[in-house]
Amino acid sequence: MCVSSALAEFTGTTLYLGRQTHAEHGLIHVLGYQNTAVNLADGPNSMLLHLPAAGMTPGNLVDVGRDDDFLDRIAVGAIPIGRSLSAALMSADSAVQVFEHDIYTMVLAPDATMLPAALHRVDPRKRPTLDRELLAFYADHYPHHAMLLCCFDNADAQRAKPLLLWYEPHEPDLLVAPALDCHTGAPPVLSADVLVDHRVVFGTDAAPPGWGRPISYSPGMRHKLRALLPSFALGARQRGRLPNGDFAITHDDLLAANINAVHRLTPG
Repeated sequence: MCVSSALAEFTGTTLYLGRQTHAEHGLIHVLGYQNTAVNLADGPNSMLLHLPAAGMTPGNLVDVGRDDDFLDRIAVGAIPIGRSLSAALMSADSAVQVFEHDIYTMVLAPDATMLPAALHRVDPRKRPTLDRELLAFYADHYPHHAMLLCCFDNADAQRAKPLLLWYEPHEPDLLVAPALDCHTGAPPVLSADVLVDHRVVFGTDAAPPGWGRPISYSPGMRHKLRALLPSFALGARQRGRLPNGDFAITHDDLLAANINAVHRLTPG
């Protein structure tokens, strides 16, 4: 799962997408993302995440601190054993923000075309080469999406801490977890079927009593982190060959606990 700027392998992917009304931020979507990244390129590499949001800053990413098992806890709590779904289913330099997060150097841009002009601010050992056609693909198919470029250069598999971020979504009642797939550095092929094995979980704070499965977190979790995480969630393991795209579900289907309504969403 995910798109890389050069040859790479990503395994052990867990995705969480939640909808909530936050006391400080209002109606937001919360994305949790984790995988194991293996850089198979000769030099630096990166993965790209497209987010249906605007006005994001480094403050939208949450420092998870020592609570780095929360996505595992959400997935284990929300996905029943054996439950899986098969394949049947401004100037660029000032507008782009560069900062460190766990093993990654993050480049956050309001548009994919702004990424190259900011790469000089990334340490050379992590600075990827971005294919022009890949950037054009995102500009054409995901306009008005914030782009998060996660730069890394780990020769061996390394389990990064989970990414957790929040944003004001373009469509509050459509929950979309970015899952477009291509690990070669070239643009993703939207007409292709891709092999997936992901844990995909959704949550909402608008659900009625008795909805979902309870999630248990580690004692002492910081309030700022806990305030963004669900008490109950629903999910399934997505396995097999699926059309390339993101995982999506409407809020109505989520409230109805219709997890079988999770579908692949492609641009357009």
